Parts: sequence; C-alpha cells; structure tokens
Amino acid sequence: MTGDARRPEEAHGPEDARRDAAVRRASAALETYTLSGDGWRRSPGETLARVLADLMHWSDDTQCDFADAQSRARDLHAAERRG
Repeated sequence: MTGDARRPEEAHGPEDARRDAAVRRASAALETYTLSGDGWRRSPGETLARVLADLMHWSDDTQCDFADAQSRARDLHAAERRG
C-alpha cells in the first residue's frame, strides 16, 4: 500500500475531480442496463450502444433532435477536457 490514502478527487486537481464525478454519474446511469436480465452478458461497448439506441428512441418520442444533442455533448466534453 502506498502512503497516499486520499480519495480520488483529492489526489487530482479540480478538473480530474469533475471528470471522476462525471464518470460516477455515467456509471450510475448505466447500472440499470448492466444489471438487466441480459445486460450482464454485454460488453461495455455493447451496453453503450444499447443506451444510445434507447436514447435515440426517446428522442424520437419526445421530438428532441438527437444529432443536435450529440453535437452539444461533444462540445461540452471537449470543453471539460480542456479544463
């Protein structure tokens, strides 16, 4: 064991703490899929594809522009990576 026993968000800078929080939120959101009847058989990539397809169906039903939301998400992701 190393001498650094800090929590992950304390071991990094604020940008890393925000990224860690985002990953925790995504993991929590994906938990329903991974714990489903056949979800545990899927790879992480297959689970992500299922979630995205479901979000596309949801977007159709709610008349949201999925491509626009995806573009804005890419911009947000890039801005967060830059810090």
